[in-house]
Amino acid sequence: MEDIIEHMKWRYAVKKFDTEKILSKEKVETLKEAFNLTATSYGLQPITLLIIKNRELQNELTPHSFDQQQVAQASHILVICIKHTIDDEYISQYFEQVKKIRNISDEILEPFKNDLVDSFSTKDVEEIKRWSTNQAYLAMGNLLTVCAIEKIDSCPMEGFEPVAYDELLNLEEKGLTSVLVMPIGYRADDDMFARFKKVRKDMNESVIEIR
Repeated sequence: MEDIIEHMKWRYAVKKFDTEKILSKEKVETLKEAFNLTATSYGLQPITLLIIKNRELQNELTPHSFDQQQVAQASHILVICIKHTIDDEYISQYFEQVKKIRNISDEILEPFKNDLVDSFSTKDVEEIKRWSTNQAYLAMGNLLTVCAIEKIDSCPMEGFEPVAYDELLNLEEKGLTSVLVMPIGYRADDDMFARFKKVRKDMNESVIEIR
């Protein structure tokens, strides 16, 4: 318990990365696994993680990130995207995967699948987008925690231009839209924000216990 809390206290939103320090393949693999294991509503995983390790592209993306230099400096950039469409075919593919992995019969799965298909058929595009975006935030929260435990520095970002990102990264043809960005790597020694104490509410203001 104490170790986890210390890891959480260690992390902060990095303002300056060390451009010479690059994440190992093992660290990146850990983040990929953590992303894929993130809980999502119904287990549908309407999210995709894009991992960028390309200085030229990072420099191109920086002006579309309100010139936040972390995008150019970071070892890697994580872009969390949502799928354009959650339709009957997508839901059916999910249940085929459930059947394959868990060896569960169609007879058991069919009612749940039909309920989901009916539910999503009544949602408009914006509803599904909001629902999918909520799942992206779950994934980012999970990645932030894993980064802290692995001593990987990070900077969660909402401040970017999704349309420009989508165009530069050819996301339209992949049926994806970018919703969150997270530069990762290692903090620079002269990032003064690393020395700042965390500013948080008192525990009794942010947590209510009902017994």
